[in-house]
Amino acid sequence: MIRIDDPADARLTDYTDLTDVDLRRRREPAEGLFMAEGEKVIRRALEAGYPLRSMLLTERWADVMADVIDRAEGPVYVASPDLVEQVTGYHVHRGALASMQRKPLPDPAELLAGARRVAILEAVNDHTNIGAIFRGAAALGMDAVLLSPDCADPLYRRSVKVAMGAVFSVPYARLAPWPRALDTVRDAGLRVLAMTPAEGAVPLNELPADELARCAVLLGAEGPGLTRKAMDAADRLVRIPMSHGVDSLNVGAAAAVAFYAVSYGAGT
Repeated sequence: MIRIDDPADARLTDYTDLTDVDLRRRREPAEGLFMAEGEKVIRRALEAGYPLRSMLLTERWADVMADVIDRAEGPVYVASPDLVEQVTGYHVHRGALASMQRKPLPDPAELLAGARRVAILEAVNDHTNIGAIFRGAAALGMDAVLLSPDCADPLYRRSVKVAMGAVFSVPYARLAPWPRALDTVRDAGLRVLAMTPAEGAVPLNELPADELARCAVLLGAEGPGLTRKAMDAADRLVRIPMSHGVDSLNVGAAAAVAFYAVSYGAGT
């Protein structure tokens, strides 16, 4: 462990300006790193095989993370809570941060080989929603997540935190060119089910079982939903039945309902 007393120490460069979303969303993919925050998330990132670049801990977390420190292949920096706040730009409640090395994304065709149920996201650019969707995908049996080129980064700190590390459990890839690359999903034998509240969409609970044997749930961004091109490229428009005049759900909630329906509920 290395004691740090200067917030301008060049060794802490990975941790600077964590609250600057625009800067970090550009910088982290370009430099091949991401942030893991909190004991559970750091442990899950390491268990998933992401290499550790370094850790930054406050004193009280050094004992909690002792076993991780013993196995750490990168430097472990220890600093006061005030210094950590100066460097990162916010109070780190869980007292532990790790800079992790990204792994190359797999080819979409590799993920689809043998997959039975997949989530596909179009232009979902809210990090909280990305995290919630990945957590639902992990919990409800989805085999993979495919992202359009303009989706937010699943490894951004907020996404990882909301997902409680589930972004490390579900493999994902970028799907391009969009939406023409949806043909890759069909070529792998999956039916593309586009989620929309539009009239004419088939309620999820009315889908025949044979359409759910191997399928991909296509979801759009909060508010605008799926583009017309994406819906036209799908095999079927589907919806969640609503009550009490509610016309739609938050995309994270809608994803969880759809994942459960295609995995356990619908068509049976």
